[in-house]
Amino acid sequence: MRSAVADRAPTWQGCGMTGWRFWIDRGGTFTDVVARKPGGEIVTAKLLSEDPERYEDAAVEAIRRLTEGAPVDFELRIGTTVATNALLERKGEPTVLAITRGFGDALLIGHQERPDIFARDPHRPPPLFSRTIEVEERVAEDGRVLQPLDRVKAAEHLRQAFEAGYRAIAIVLMHGWRFPMHEAALMALAERQGFKQISVSHRVAPVVKLIGRGDTTVADAYLSPVVRNYVERLTAALEREALFMQSFGGLVAGKAFRGKDAILSGPAGGIVGMTVTAAQAGFDRVIGFDMGGTSTDVSHYAGEFERDSETIVAGVRVRVPMLRIHTVAAGGGSICRLDNGRLVVGPESAGAVPGPACYRRGGPLTVTDCNLLLGKLRPEYFPALFGPDGNLPLDREVVEARFAELPLDPASAAEGFVAVAVANMANAIRTISVARGHDVTRYVLACFGGAGGQHACLVADALAMDRVMIHPLAGVLSAYGMGLADRREVREASLGTPASDRAALVSALDALAEQAREALRRQGVDPASIKVDQRVHLRRGDTEHTIEIPFGETDAMAAAFDAAHRAQFGFDARAALIVDRMVAEAISASDVSQDAVVSLPRAPSPPLDSAPVRMAGAWREAAVHARERLPAGAIVKGPALIIDAVSTTVVEPGWSASVDPQGSLILDRVEPRTNEVVADATQADPVRLAIFAGLFMNIAEEMGAALQRTATSVNIRERLDFSCALFDASGNLVANAPHIPVHLGSMGDSIRTIIADRGDCRDGRGMRRGDAYALNAPYRGGTHLPDITVIMPVFADEAADKPTWFVAARGHHADVGGVTPGSMPPNSRTLQEEGVLLDNVLVVDEGRFLETELRLMFAAGPYPARNIDQNIADLTAQLAACARGAEGLAHMAESHGADVVTAYMEHVQAHSDAAVRRLLPTLANGAFAYEMDDGAVVRVQIRIDRERERLSVDFTGTSAQRQNNFNAPAAIVRAAVLYVVRTMLDDAIPLNDGCLRHVDIHIPEGSMLKPCHPAAVVAGNVETSQVVTDALFGALGAVAASQGTMNNLTLGDDAYQYYETIAGGAGAGPGFDGASVIQTHMTNSRMTDPEIFEGRTSCLVEAFAIRRGSGGEGLNRGGDGAVRRIRFLRPMTACLLANRHRVPPFGLDGGKNGAAGAVRIERASGHIEPLGSTAEVDMQTGDVLVVETPGGGGFGRLP
Repeated sequence: MRSAVADRAPTWQGCGMTGWRFWIDRGGTFTDVVARKPGGEIVTAKLLSEDPERYEDAAVEAIRRLTEGAPVDFELRIGTTVATNALLERKGEPTVLAITRGFGDALLIGHQERPDIFARDPHRPPPLFSRTIEVEERVAEDGRVLQPLDRVKAAEHLRQAFEAGYRAIAIVLMHGWRFPMHEAALMALAERQGFKQISVSHRVAPVVKLIGRGDTTVADAYLSPVVRNYVERLTAALEREALFMQSFGGLVAGKAFRGKDAILSGPAGGIVGMTVTAAQAGFDRVIGFDMGGTSTDVSHYAGEFERDSETIVAGVRVRVPMLRIHTVAAGGGSICRLDNGRLVVGPESAGAVPGPACYRRGGPLTVTDCNLLLGKLRPEYFPALFGPDGNLPLDREVVEARFAELPLDPASAAEGFVAVAVANMANAIRTISVARGHDVTRYVLACFGGAGGQHACLVADALAMDRVMIHPLAGVLSAYGMGLADRREVREASLGTPASDRAALVSALDALAEQAREALRRQGVDPASIKVDQRVHLRRGDTEHTIEIPFGETDAMAAAFDAAHRAQFGFDARAALIVDRMVAEAISASDVSQDAVVSLPRAPSPPLDSAPVRMAGAWREAAVHARERLPAGAIVKGPALIIDAVSTTVVEPGWSASVDPQGSLILDRVEPRTNEVVADATQADPVRLAIFAGLFMNIAEEMGAALQRTATSVNIRERLDFSCALFDASGNLVANAPHIPVHLGSMGDSIRTIIADRGDCRDGRGMRRGDAYALNAPYRGGTHLPDITVIMPVFADEAADKPTWFVAARGHHADVGGVTPGSMPPNSRTLQEEGVLLDNVLVVDEGRFLETELRLMFAAGPYPARNIDQNIADLTAQLAACARGAEGLAHMAESHGADVVTAYMEHVQAHSDAAVRRLLPTLANGAFAYEMDDGAVVRVQIRIDRERERLSVDFTGTSAQRQNNFNAPAAIVRAAVLYVVRTMLDDAIPLNDGCLRHVDIHIPEGSMLKPCHPAAVVAGNVETSQVVTDALFGALGAVAASQGTMNNLTLGDDAYQYYETIAGGAGAGPGFDGASVIQTHMTNSRMTDPEIFEGRTSCLVEAFAIRRGSGGEGLNRGGDGAVRRIRFLRPMTACLLANRHRVPPFGLDGGKNGAAGAVRIERASGHIEPLGSTAEVDMQTGDVLVVETPGGGGFGRLP
């Protein structure tokens, strides 16, 4: 029975600043509340966010409980996951998308890449819109109206959608961010029709790039009604308006709270709370560490909020300012398991139900259970909330029993699982700090969230950080942050003008600043309290990466940009300084005082208890302190536990905790760290195996991020046609960032060429520190000439006389010469016709970049490169990526020892080898022959030797070397085999050369898969590789053929070159349909955004659509291909390298073939000119190139 107080309905009085103040974080599971009473006392509460049997709304209920239902004067500030939950559960408002004709499928296709390159069933998250209107209109990149808006047709389409029940619409038109007249007219028509939620892209996200802006506009239309309904319900229940936290860290009135700005509403409060409380404690450089039950959020702060302009949340791309928060699936509830000799933590979580094993609901082992077994969580000090009646403590016995089932010492296993979780979280912090040029050793680790205190010292040690701060409200810091936040409005817009054009910049920024001010004024904010912060995102030349700099004098901005660029990438960018976009932020400061939030005792009290705790590999007696009994200045030396009402802080050996005047715990490293000493690294330790695999992968990913940010070419920065990897001393692939499969499996051959040539000082000079090499030679480890690999040897110490490891970055250069622009000639017959050859070229000599020599090489020969400046710029970016990788390996060697790093490079390969050997018994012998459009045949036989545990892949019978350019060097075939083997593994193991240790590959000499110099090979990399992959899957009976081509299109002239690959249909397989218009198999390059494409190419994209019906029928249907229409606005050359126009993609197990591809030119004269799968054509002004890509094959016979 509820009490009389509980039954009494609350009544509310007008909001006065002397009344109660409630600051609430409504999370997915719990709602945290911090309240300041009229007298200044701080109280907290925690409720389930959803408990319909007891209350309708957690925020209202929290206020009722804390005030005991009495009439009160109060103010409310709240962060909510309402929008995030609607995204995750796909429970937003049914939305119709209105978009320029020809682009109705553009947001479905996105950038055409697949999220998981090793998934046999690649798929995308479902879209947020459920109906599409293709609008008859078109505006060019320069603002010319090519087709006026057909208002009559548009109005009819809107009427039909409205009558079908739609009330939310997203309006997204090509170049609408810059020329919004058609979007404004459509908005007026939608208003007249009666739509309740109208989101238009030039208001929602006035920035260039149709895909990101479109996704954001759809998300706003989809989420805003949900957010508005919540605001209205809360307002009605409380009889007043609340202030809501926005994703970028500022409060806004409820009436102005939009879906696009609500996605990170809750986590943003934590960042605000972290930064303000850290500043109060005297820290201006902060790493945020918010560890909860299912995940950990990390963040970086160095005086200003860091924001991302594009974020992917729940599979949805959102292009609005959001606080930069990196989330890793490692929390207290992360599931721990032993996976074939390797400890694995997450990404799966036990959730709230069943929860960890110790919660008495039959849950799996989790990180929380590990800490319980280790003694770091004490049941006697943990709320007794478990069991059938919710009154039992944590169950240690069941945890002990579950650990006893593992073939490891329980305490060692538990400590190992925690170490793996800590490594995952430390890698996440490196991603947002070290990878961006920040030295974390100069920062404090601000720890909050329910599970953070248990791991704070360990995470700090993993990052060589010496200080940790834990605020007294750390368990509810996101809620407290709502109270500390300012009122803010952020406005941003693309610009693209030179920084030297100061008049234009000042004018545009002033207009943007006025928009931000006006947004606050409309919410009733006193204009006198508003200040405006103006910032610009700068870049050099055509690079994609921008750096945010405070607006100021041009010279000062340039100096700040160059300093930041050097810090991040280690070199200076040279091109002209461009203002990519501008930001104006209007701020009205919070009036909440930052007085102490807890009352501290005057005198210390003895520990509550002592308990055995496993720390640093040994059981130790640790004092147990109550945090509320520690006065200011109290010091607690580790090992110790500090307990409060909502969390436990573990003070590890070598650390000491003190209490500052505000009540925060300050943990300091008081004893020097000792580098890890591994007595015997010859045997793989399950803990270190997981940790080292994660560290290797993290370094490769940092390399990739550095390359993408600094490259100038569209190929690398937009299409992501590059790969980065680490190699052992023999050139074996160890770890890679998941980029382009055809690169990853073949880069090792490039390394081995360098080793063979320079290891014996054949040219009188061996490899030295500070050297780097370039190679694109297809017969020496390269693939085709546009793919240039930069290789950097890494020496572990000064005494090393040969490289200990290697790092490499391969990128597709837009042009390296050859007979056609873009270096992808359809009709080449010799390698010389395909471009400039770089065969083991020294590009950095002991730290000195040999630019002059490189320029001479690119300019030499009968077919020199056409844009040498861009080649040099991209090579510089590749060198920066390699330098990042070398630095990461050096740090690993310093921490663990070079011999240990080398040993674990071997162990991670051996682990992959073991996974392949476990796979072999599940495979069957098979054979397949796959014909190409030119009549060549790729023939493969697969044989499993179960006794010897070996897989034989034999290409005997494959066609002889071709006179065309579809020959594939052996390295490409090896890459295809490696990819297929890895794809057949369901385990999440890294791709490395260990996968091929028990695989024998036979390729006949002189065949098209092992040609002889100087045979042309440019299509072998991009086309024959796809055929080989499909043939392998066919022999295994695993997946029907995907489109079987990359549909390589190059266009340009001597001044500009552009290259793209056009996706098609994926093959179906047992139990799954193929995806439509998605990159498959040996490529995963992105499609350039159509607005960027039109701004750079003098071409117009008329359509990029799904070619419906082109997928093969079957029990499981193949994915559909694409239709791409490009109109040329000036004369240039177009080259097509493709396949599967004559021989369609095959179906399997009774499934039908996918539709073959087709290409034609629609001449401006009206003449239709069909093309073959390979063609070189001169395009004239007004001509349209139409590419129809193949569909995927079907799988299984229809009944």
